[in-house]
Amino acid sequence: MNFPRVLIIYTGGTIGMVNDPITGTLTAFNFNNLYDQIPELNRLNVELNTISFEKPVDSSEMNPTYWKEIATMVFQNYNTFDGFVILHGSDTMAYTASALSFMLQGLQKAVILTGSQLPINEIRTDGRENVLTSIEIAAAKNLNGAPRIKEVAIYFENNLYRGNRTTKISANAFEAFSSPNFPPLATAGIHINYNDDNFKSPSKELILKTKLDNRVALLKIFPGFNAKVYKSLFDIENIKGIVLETFGAGNAPTDSLFDDLIADYIQQGGIILNITQCQSGAVEQGLYETSSFFQKIGVIGGSDMTTESAICKLMYALGNSNNNADVIKILKHNLVGELTIV
Repeated sequence: MNFPRVLIIYTGGTIGMVNDPITGTLTAFNFNNLYDQIPELNRLNVELNTISFEKPVDSSEMNPTYWKEIATMVFQNYNTFDGFVILHGSDTMAYTASALSFMLQGLQKAVILTGSQLPINEIRTDGRENVLTSIEIAAAKNLNGAPRIKEVAIYFENNLYRGNRTTKISANAFEAFSSPNFPPLATAGIHINYNDDNFKSPSKELILKTKLDNRVALLKIFPGFNAKVYKSLFDIENIKGIVLETFGAGNAPTDSLFDDLIADYIQQGGIILNITQCQSGAVEQGLYETSSFFQKIGVIGGSDMTTESAICKLMYALGNSNNNADVIKILKHNLVGELTIV
Protein backbone atom coordinates (compact mmCIF):
# COMPACT_ATOMS: atom_id res chain seq x y z
CA MET A 1 0.00 0.00 0.00
CA ASN A 2 1.28 3.46 -0.90
CA PHE A 3 1.07 5.81 2.08
CA PRO A 4 0.92 9.60 1.70
CA ARG A 5 4.35 11.19 1.72
CA VAL A 6 4.98 14.13 4.04
CA LEU A 7 8.15 16.19 4.25
CA ILE A 8 9.04 17.70 7.63
CA ILE A 9 11.18 20.85 7.42
CA TYR A 10 12.86 21.83 10.68
CA THR A 11 13.89 25.47 10.86
CA GLY A 12 14.47 25.84 14.58
CA GLY A 13 12.49 26.76 17.65
CA THR A 14 11.54 25.18 20.96
CA ILE A 15 9.90 22.14 19.39
CA GLY A 16 13.21 20.83 18.08
CA MET A 17 15.07 21.25 21.33
CA VAL A 18 15.98 18.67 23.99
CA ASN A 19 17.67 19.05 27.35
CA ASP A 20 21.34 18.12 27.25
CA PRO A 21 21.84 15.78 30.25
CA ILE A 22 25.40 17.04 30.77
CA THR A 23 25.08 20.80 30.41
CA GLY A 24 21.38 21.17 31.17
CA THR A 25 20.95 23.54 28.23
CA LEU A 26 18.53 23.20 25.35
CA THR A 27 20.08 21.90 22.14
CA ALA A 28 18.64 20.88 18.78
CA PHE A 29 18.25 17.13 18.36
CA ASN A 30 19.10 15.15 15.23
CA PHE A 31 15.94 14.92 13.18
CA ASN A 32 17.11 11.63 11.72
CA ASN A 33 16.16 10.31 15.17
CA LEU A 34 12.67 11.82 15.09
CA TYR A 35 11.02 8.45 15.73
CA ASP A 36 13.01 8.11 18.96
CA GLN A 37 11.53 11.34 20.26
CA ILE A 38 7.99 10.66 18.99
CA PRO A 39 7.53 6.86 18.76
CA GLU A 40 3.82 7.39 18.01
CA LEU A 41 4.87 8.34 14.47
CA ASN A 42 5.23 4.61 13.77
CA ARG A 43 1.47 4.27 14.09
CA LEU A 44 0.70 6.84 11.40
CA ASN A 45 0.08 5.52 7.92
CA VAL A 46 2.39 8.15 6.50
CA GLU A 47 5.81 7.98 4.85
CA LEU A 48 7.95 10.67 6.47
CA ASN A 49 11.11 12.38 5.33
CA THR A 50 12.92 15.20 7.11
CA ILE A 51 15.25 18.01 6.15
CA SER A 52 16.66 20.70 8.41
CA PHE A 53 18.27 24.07 8.22
CA GLU A 54 22.02 23.61 8.41
CA LYS A 55 21.92 25.69 11.58
CA PRO A 56 18.61 25.96 13.49
CA VAL A 57 17.26 29.51 13.60
CA ASP A 58 15.76 31.02 16.71
CA SER A 59 12.30 32.38 16.00
CA SER A 60 13.39 35.94 16.78
CA GLU A 61 16.12 35.68 14.11
CA MET A 62 13.69 34.76 11.31
CA ASN A 63 13.79 37.10 8.27
CA PRO A 64 12.97 37.22 4.53
CA THR A 65 16.16 35.36 3.61
CA TYR A 66 15.02 32.36 5.65
CA TRP A 67 11.49 32.69 4.29
CA LYS A 68 12.92 32.35 0.81
CA GLU A 69 14.86 29.26 1.91
CA ILE A 70 11.74 27.61 3.31
CA ALA A 71 9.62 28.47 0.26
CA THR A 72 12.32 27.14 -2.04
CA MET A 73 12.52 23.87 -0.08
CA VAL A 74 8.78 23.38 -0.51
CA PHE A 75 8.91 24.29 -4.20
CA GLN A 76 11.83 21.98 -4.98
CA ASN A 77 10.16 19.04 -3.23
CA TYR A 78 6.62 19.85 -4.29
CA ASN A 79 6.15 17.03 -6.79
CA THR A 80 7.69 14.40 -4.51
CA PHE A 81 5.49 14.85 -1.45
CA ASP A 82 1.77 15.02 -0.71
CA GLY A 83 2.12 17.57 2.08
CA PHE A 84 4.58 19.56 4.16
CA VAL A 85 5.03 20.26 7.87
CA ILE A 86 7.32 23.11 8.90
CA LEU A 87 8.62 23.09 12.47
CA HIS A 88 9.18 26.67 13.54
CA GLY A 89 9.59 28.83 16.62
CA SER A 90 6.24 30.20 17.74
CA ASP A 91 7.22 33.85 18.26
CA THR A 92 7.38 34.74 14.55
CA MET A 93 5.43 31.81 13.14
CA ALA A 94 2.52 34.00 12.01
CA TYR A 95 4.92 36.23 10.05
CA THR A 96 6.47 33.21 8.31
CA ALA A 97 3.09 31.70 7.54
CA SER A 98 1.89 34.99 6.06
CA ALA A 99 5.04 35.40 3.98
CA LEU A 100 4.87 31.83 2.66
CA SER A 101 1.24 32.28 1.64
CA PHE A 102 2.29 35.09 -0.71
CA MET A 103 5.47 33.32 -1.89
CA LEU A 104 3.77 29.99 -2.65
CA GLN A 105 0.75 31.02 -4.69
CA GLY A 106 -1.25 28.29 -6.37
CA LEU A 107 -0.75 25.64 -3.69
CA GLN A 108 -2.61 22.39 -4.23
CA LYS A 109 -1.12 20.79 -1.12
CA ALA A 110 -0.92 21.54 2.59
CA VAL A 111 1.96 23.50 4.09
CA ILE A 112 1.41 23.32 7.84
CA LEU A 113 3.51 25.29 10.32
CA THR A 114 3.62 24.11 13.89
CA GLY A 115 5.78 24.32 16.98
CA SER A 116 5.50 24.12 20.73
CA GLN A 117 5.72 26.03 23.96
CA LEU A 118 7.73 23.25 25.65
CA PRO A 119 10.67 21.24 24.22
CA ILE A 120 9.79 17.93 22.57
CA ASN A 121 11.35 15.76 25.30
CA GLU A 122 9.52 17.43 28.19
CA ILE A 123 6.89 15.18 29.81
CA ARG A 124 4.14 17.80 29.39
CA THR A 125 5.23 19.03 25.97
CA ASP A 126 2.57 20.27 23.61
CA GLY A 127 4.94 19.57 20.73
CA ARG A 128 4.18 15.87 20.41
CA GLU A 129 0.48 16.35 19.71
CA ASN A 130 1.12 19.37 17.50
CA VAL A 131 3.52 17.41 15.31
CA LEU A 132 1.39 14.27 15.09
CA THR A 133 -1.80 16.12 14.18
CA SER A 134 -0.01 18.43 11.74
CA ILE A 135 1.35 15.40 9.90
CA GLU A 136 -2.07 13.76 9.85
CA ILE A 137 -3.63 16.93 8.41
CA ALA A 138 -0.85 17.40 5.85
CA ALA A 139 -1.42 13.83 4.67
CA ALA A 140 -5.22 14.01 4.66
CA LYS A 141 -7.02 13.57 1.35
CA ASN A 142 -10.59 14.09 0.23
CA LEU A 143 -12.86 11.54 -1.40
CA ASN A 144 -11.28 12.27 -4.78
CA GLY A 145 -7.80 11.47 -3.48
CA ALA A 146 -6.64 15.10 -3.57
CA PRO A 147 -5.09 16.86 -0.55
CA ARG A 148 -7.74 18.08 1.88
CA ILE A 149 -5.88 21.30 2.72
CA LYS A 150 -4.43 23.34 -0.13
CA GLU A 151 -2.86 26.34 1.54
CA VAL A 152 -0.40 27.57 4.15
CA ALA A 153 -1.80 27.03 7.64
CA ILE A 154 -0.79 27.01 11.29
CA TYR A 155 -1.71 24.14 13.57
CA PHE A 156 -1.46 24.75 17.30
CA GLU A 157 -3.34 23.27 20.27
CA ASN A 158 -6.26 21.60 18.49
CA ASN A 159 -6.89 24.28 15.85
CA LEU A 160 -5.81 24.66 12.24
CA TYR A 161 -5.83 28.30 11.16
CA ARG A 162 -5.24 29.98 7.82
CA GLY A 163 -1.63 31.11 8.11
CA ASN A 164 -2.10 34.70 6.99
CA ARG A 165 -5.06 35.19 9.35
CA THR A 166 -3.22 34.07 12.47
CA THR A 167 -1.55 35.98 15.26
CA LYS A 168 0.24 34.90 18.43
CA ILE A 169 -1.71 35.86 21.55
CA SER A 170 0.16 34.19 24.43
CA ALA A 171 3.78 33.72 25.44
CA ASN A 172 3.08 30.90 27.87
CA ALA A 173 -0.31 29.27 27.17
CA PHE A 174 -0.50 26.15 25.02
CA GLU A 175 -3.30 27.85 23.10
CA ALA A 176 -0.84 30.42 21.82
CA PHE A 177 -2.52 31.49 18.57
CA SER A 178 -5.77 32.97 17.42
CA SER A 179 -7.45 33.82 14.14
CA PRO A 180 -9.65 36.77 15.15
CA ASN A 181 -11.25 37.53 11.79
CA PHE A 182 -11.46 34.12 10.15
CA PRO A 183 -12.76 30.80 11.53
CA PRO A 184 -10.54 27.71 11.90
CA LEU A 185 -9.97 25.48 8.90
CA ALA A 186 -10.18 22.43 11.16
CA THR A 187 -10.54 21.52 14.81
CA ALA A 188 -8.97 18.43 16.35
CA GLY A 189 -10.76 16.49 19.06
CA ILE A 190 -11.55 12.79 19.04
CA HIS A 191 -11.84 13.32 15.30
CA ILE A 192 -10.42 16.06 13.08
CA ASN A 193 -13.37 18.13 11.92
CA TYR A 194 -12.66 19.97 8.69
CA ASN A 195 -14.61 23.15 8.03
CA ASP A 196 -14.77 22.76 4.27
CA ASP A 197 -16.71 26.00 3.77
CA ASN A 198 -13.69 27.95 5.02
CA PHE A 199 -11.19 26.44 2.61
CA LYS A 200 -9.58 28.57 -0.04
CA SER A 201 -10.72 27.84 -3.58
CA PRO A 202 -8.19 25.77 -5.55
CA SER A 203 -5.77 27.89 -7.53
CA LYS A 204 -3.72 27.27 -10.61
CA GLU A 205 -0.29 25.69 -10.69
CA LEU A 206 2.21 26.53 -7.98
CA ILE A 207 4.27 29.64 -8.61
CA LEU A 208 7.28 30.53 -6.46
CA LYS A 209 7.63 34.27 -5.81
CA THR A 210 10.54 35.04 -3.53
CA LYS A 211 11.07 38.75 -4.15
CA LEU A 212 10.39 40.70 -0.98
CA ASP A 213 11.35 44.31 -0.26
CA ASN A 214 11.90 44.81 3.46
CA ARG A 215 12.21 48.59 3.25
CA VAL A 216 9.02 48.89 5.27
CA ALA A 217 8.14 50.31 8.69
CA LEU A 218 5.45 49.77 11.29
CA LEU A 219 3.94 52.71 13.18
CA LYS A 220 1.43 52.16 15.98
CA ILE A 221 -0.61 55.20 16.95
CA PHE A 222 -1.18 55.86 20.65
CA PRO A 223 -2.74 58.71 22.63
CA GLY A 224 -0.30 61.59 22.87
CA PHE A 225 2.15 60.29 20.28
CA ASN A 226 4.62 62.91 19.08
CA ALA A 227 4.83 63.08 15.29
CA LYS A 228 8.28 64.70 15.48
CA VAL A 229 9.69 61.49 16.97
CA TYR A 230 8.61 59.51 13.91
CA LYS A 231 9.57 62.05 11.26
CA SER A 232 12.51 59.92 10.07
CA LEU A 233 10.13 57.07 9.19
CA PHE A 234 8.75 59.14 6.32
CA ASP A 235 12.04 59.06 4.40
CA ILE A 236 11.15 57.85 0.92
CA GLU A 237 14.80 57.11 0.11
CA ASN A 238 15.02 54.44 2.81
CA ILE A 239 11.44 53.42 3.53
CA LYS A 240 9.12 52.54 0.65
CA GLY A 241 6.04 51.58 2.64
CA ILE A 242 4.55 52.00 6.10
CA VAL A 243 1.98 49.87 7.90
CA LEU A 244 -0.02 52.21 10.11
CA GLU A 245 -1.78 50.66 13.12
CA THR A 246 -4.64 52.99 13.97
CA PHE A 247 -7.48 53.08 16.48
CA GLY A 248 -10.73 51.22 15.93
CA ALA A 249 -11.98 51.33 12.36
CA GLY A 250 -8.92 53.20 11.10
CA ASN A 251 -8.88 56.40 13.11
CA ALA A 252 -6.02 58.63 14.24
CA PRO A 253 -5.87 61.91 16.20
CA THR A 254 -5.84 65.18 14.29
CA ASP A 255 -2.28 66.47 14.09
CA SER A 256 -1.18 68.93 11.40
CA LEU A 257 2.46 67.78 11.38
CA PHE A 258 1.46 64.13 11.14
CA ASP A 259 -1.02 64.91 8.36
CA ASP A 260 1.67 66.82 6.44
CA LEU A 261 4.18 64.00 6.86
CA ILE A 262 1.70 61.47 5.47
CA ALA A 263 0.59 63.70 2.59
CA ASP A 264 4.17 64.56 1.56
CA TYR A 265 5.27 60.93 1.85
CA ILE A 266 2.47 59.67 -0.41
CA GLN A 267 3.09 62.49 -2.90
CA GLN A 268 6.73 61.38 -3.14
CA GLY A 269 5.66 57.83 -3.93
CA GLY A 270 5.45 56.26 -0.47
CA ILE A 271 2.82 53.64 0.32
CA ILE A 272 0.83 53.68 3.57
CA LEU A 273 -1.37 50.73 4.55
CA ASN A 274 -3.86 51.38 7.35
CA ILE A 275 -4.88 48.49 9.64
CA THR A 276 -6.62 48.42 12.99
CA GLN A 277 -4.67 47.76 16.16
CA CYS A 278 -7.75 46.04 17.58
CA GLN A 279 -7.51 42.27 17.86
CA SER A 280 -10.59 41.83 15.66
CA GLY A 281 -12.56 43.97 13.24
CA ALA A 282 -11.60 45.95 10.18
CA VAL A 283 -10.55 49.35 8.94
CA GLU A 284 -13.33 51.40 7.30
CA GLN A 285 -11.69 54.64 6.24
CA GLY A 286 -14.10 57.55 6.08
CA LEU A 287 -16.57 55.99 8.50
CA TYR A 288 -15.50 58.60 11.07
CA GLU A 289 -14.22 62.12 10.48
CA THR A 290 -10.88 61.16 12.08
CA SER A 291 -10.15 58.77 9.19
CA SER A 292 -11.64 60.75 6.30
CA PHE A 293 -8.30 62.54 5.77
CA PHE A 294 -6.61 59.19 5.11
CA GLN A 295 -9.21 58.32 2.51
CA LYS A 296 -8.77 61.64 0.70
CA ILE A 297 -4.97 61.59 0.39
CA GLY A 298 -4.54 57.97 -0.71
CA VAL A 299 -3.83 55.93 2.42
CA ILE A 300 -4.84 52.34 1.62
CA GLY A 301 -7.38 50.69 3.88
CA GLY A 302 -6.14 47.26 4.98
CA SER A 303 -9.56 45.86 5.88
CA ASP A 304 -9.17 43.08 8.49
CA MET A 305 -5.59 42.02 7.82
CA THR A 306 -3.42 41.09 10.79
CA THR A 307 -0.29 43.09 11.42
CA GLU A 308 1.83 40.08 10.42
CA SER A 309 -0.01 39.66 7.15
CA ALA A 310 0.03 43.39 6.36
CA ILE A 311 3.80 43.62 6.87
CA CYS A 312 4.48 40.58 4.68
CA LYS A 313 2.02 41.61 1.99
CA LEU A 314 3.57 45.08 1.79
CA MET A 315 7.02 43.49 1.40
CA TYR A 316 5.60 41.20 -1.29
CA ALA A 317 3.83 44.00 -3.17
CA LEU A 318 6.89 46.27 -3.17
CA GLY A 319 9.12 43.38 -4.23
CA ASN A 320 6.95 42.32 -7.16
CA SER A 321 5.78 45.61 -8.62
CA ASN A 322 7.53 48.35 -10.55
CA ASN A 323 5.06 51.16 -9.93
CA ASN A 324 2.75 52.39 -7.23
CA ALA A 325 -0.42 51.67 -9.16
CA ASP A 326 0.44 47.97 -9.21
CA VAL A 327 1.45 48.00 -5.54
CA ILE A 328 -1.85 49.58 -4.57
CA LYS A 329 -3.78 47.12 -6.70
CA ILE A 330 -2.04 44.18 -5.01
CA LEU A 331 -2.65 45.57 -1.53
CA LYS A 332 -6.36 46.10 -2.19
CA HIS A 333 -6.83 42.67 -3.78
CA ASN A 334 -7.50 39.51 -1.78
CA LEU A 335 -4.62 37.38 -3.08
CA VAL A 336 -4.60 34.29 -0.89
CA GLY A 337 -7.44 34.71 1.59
CA GLU A 338 -5.61 37.26 3.75
CA LEU A 339 -8.40 39.85 3.89
CA THR A 340 -12.14 40.23 3.63
CA ILE A 341 -13.34 42.34 0.73
CA VAL A 342 -16.44 44.31 1.70
